[in-house]
Amino acid sequence: MLKQLLASAVIGSSILAAPFATAADYTLKFGHLANEENIWNKAAERFKQVVEEESDGRIDVQIFPNEQLGTEMEVINSIQLGTADMTITGESLQNWAPKAAMMAVPYAFRDSEHLRKAVEGDIGKQIEQQIEEKAGLVPIAWFERGPRELTSNRPIKKPSDLNGLRLRVPNVPLFVDTWQALGAKPTPMAFSEVFTSLQQGTIDAQENPLSLIESASFNEVQDYVNVTDHVRSWIYVVIGKKKLESMPEDLQEVVLDAAQQMQSYEAKLFSEDQKRLRNALEEAGMEFVEVDQKAFADKAEPAVKASLNDEQQKLYEAIQDL
Repeated sequence: MLKQLLASAVIGSSILAAPFATAADYTLKFGHLANEENIWNKAAERFKQVVEEESDGRIDVQIFPNEQLGTEMEVINSIQLGTADMTITGESLQNWAPKAAMMAVPYAFRDSEHLRKAVEGDIGKQIEQQIEEKAGLVPIAWFERGPRELTSNRPIKKPSDLNGLRLRVPNVPLFVDTWQALGAKPTPMAFSEVFTSLQQGTIDAQENPLSLIESASFNEVQDYVNVTDHVRSWIYVVIGKKKLESMPEDLQEVVLDAAQQMQSYEAKLFSEDQKRLRNALEEAGMEFVEVDQKAFADKAEPAVKASLNDEQQKLYEAIQDL
């Protein structure tokens, strides 16, 4: 009887003590659209690990992949309302900060190094400042995204090869205008309809990063990956400005330091994944075609410039001058 009472007392005290032992001073709800195996989620997990260790448990990071907290736009709205704290977001931010449109402008960047100079220099600071001021979000890390490539059932090496090509594009006016200027017949369409449309011959081609080309199994309905690199872009990890500033300075530093470690970790994973993706698609039977990218960029430029407002045009010109 005495043993049972002692055991009950120990269990009872453990239950009472548990919340106090694990309670954090701050919780960060980090929602995003990628799945658990995506490198963005792996980077988020690294952020969680570093933050919780460096803060001695004073910050608890809760990660919600797979749009568990809602779509990209819904999570941004939740952060602004204070019901979520962090997300991964890109050119959608132009809904608040027009300069963020530069994050996905066709042929704005020559290569990865050119993009890095822009993001980490004055141009990136201008974009980040506007995001902070207009959207109430603080960019704390950035990830390069895989360039968008054109898949087709005939090789495309120069703009004239696009003539008559029925090409699926996302419902983005700038993308439609650019591909029309290049000579293709762009057709806005939901991503979920693309595979069947390619299979049935309703469209001839589509464009997406290698990661989506692989995950959507486009190798089953397309023969060529034409290395157009027509959109090089990046994406930010953002935190609510009010949330970040609600923390004491030492914990703000923990968050910012962990964000830099997350950024470096993701960059390594990204580089490895790009190589793996090309090998995997080649092994699946797709042929990679080298494209005259300068010819594409030159022909697209008038349509790109026409789509930009004065503020965006200045930023575009500054990017070209880098």
